Amino acid sequence: MTNRELVDAVLEKVGQRDNVISITNCMTRLRISVRDDAKIDEAALRSIEGVMGIVHDRTGYVEVVVGPGRSRKCTDICLEMGIPTAVGVSAEADWKANKEAVKASQKSNPIRSALKIFGEIFVPLIPGVIAAGLCAGINTLIQQLNPGWADNHILSIVCGLLGLINTSFMTYLTAWAGYRAAERFGGTPILGGMLGLITGLEGINTISQTIGWFNADSPLDSILRSGRGGVLAAVLGVLIMVKVEKFIRSRMPDSLDIVFTPLLTLLICIIPYIFVVMPVCGLISSVLCSAVQSVCMSSNVLVRIIAGYASAALFLPMVAMGMHHGLVALYTVQLNQIGYVTLYPALCMAGAGQVGAAIAIYLKARKVQNRRLASVISGALPAGILGVGEPLIYGVTLPMGRPFITAGLGAGFGGAFVMAMQVAATTWGPSGILGCFVMTAGPNGGFMGVLCYAVGLLISVICAFFITNALVKEEDTANA
Repeated sequence: MTNRELVDAVLEKVGQRDNVISITNCMTRLRISVRDDAKIDEAALRSIEGVMGIVHDRTGYVEVVVGPGRSRKCTDICLEMGIPTAVGVSAEADWKANKEAVKASQKSNPIRSALKIFGEIFVPLIPGVIAAGLCAGINTLIQQLNPGWADNHILSIVCGLLGLINTSFMTYLTAWAGYRAAERFGGTPILGGMLGLITGLEGINTISQTIGWFNADSPLDSILRSGRGGVLAAVLGVLIMVKVEKFIRSRMPDSLDIVFTPLLTLLICIIPYIFVVMPVCGLISSVLCSAVQSVCMSSNVLVRIIAGYASAALFLPMVAMGMHHGLVALYTVQLNQIGYVTLYPALCMAGAGQVGAAIAIYLKARKVQNRRLASVISGALPAGILGVGEPLIYGVTLPMGRPFITAGLGAGFGGAFVMAMQVAATTWGPSGILGCFVMTAGPNGGFMGVLCYAVGLLISVICAFFITNALVKEEDTANA
């Protein structure tokens, strides 16, 4: 069946052309608004060759799944027939549907699955990460802008409260990670939290001194010490613990399960966890952090510029491929190991690049009178400016193709700048304008970090705007 034949068949089953108010599309679906809902023949729609499914969950509106690419071509045919597109279409519905289509098209592999597991463990911790990081960033700014803050009772109390919030998360980060890992792997969460909490307890140092693994002159270089291995150790240790717990529970009488299963699980797991998992994961964490640190904070500014450009330019393709979950683990390891995140500020520039590209497309869409695209962009831009980039990515730039690339190319310049200026963050999570408050951990001080980050955002927006304006033609926006 040709696209024209498919359109004719769909129109017939929704009550003919006169019953259609408007048609628009996402990446895979035709979105049809009708006057008389009773005229929609669901069974007949499903039986049409080329229709993969329908969604008819509210009166006067039906979605017909025809597949990526074809949905756009069918909509173009409808426009030629004089059927209008929906002005003011929901940008949220559009980008969410596109996102699901992109994710559904990605093939699973062991690496992507492993990275996804890390994301599933740490993403629920984001509210705490953001709250703690923002408090740390604001605390730093208050102290730097008010040198006599300690003598001011109000500022002293405020800084103390902000510090408590940050400490409540950072001190027990391995416990939160262990709890979440146990939930994800199907174990008992509190046992995972206990194993993770053990990682940071002072008693680890006592054990290390007893067996001669503690370096008193340089504690951070100890084979075993409190905090060694951090969140990586907590996640790996809990994975092993859950397998042990399930093995014991499957053989434990029900009457004894609640007492002996958790006890035996922890007793069996604590020895390999402390003497094997923590030292090994500590070595991995140290190597990983050192490698990232040596690039992001390199003494050679050219290395920082190249690394900043590449990381910002390639970040969004990583997001689209589902490979960004591993970065969550890296952020958390850095936060746990050195107290701040070095790569994140450069990656934040990718969202600013999307904003610049979207502005360029918006102006072209207005010029060619593509009201649907202009409406989607105007609805998604405020979120993009605040650091929520998915509406722009999945609603505008990725479906169009070329703007997705030009946004990254423009963002690279901002990434190069902020990494050249050695901007570091107290956390990961907030980006866009809201990210300013966490960019206070760099060697140049909190105020300069915030200023350089803001300049980087501006550079990304401007460069992405001009690159997109030069490489994306007006006819591209007319057909988008």
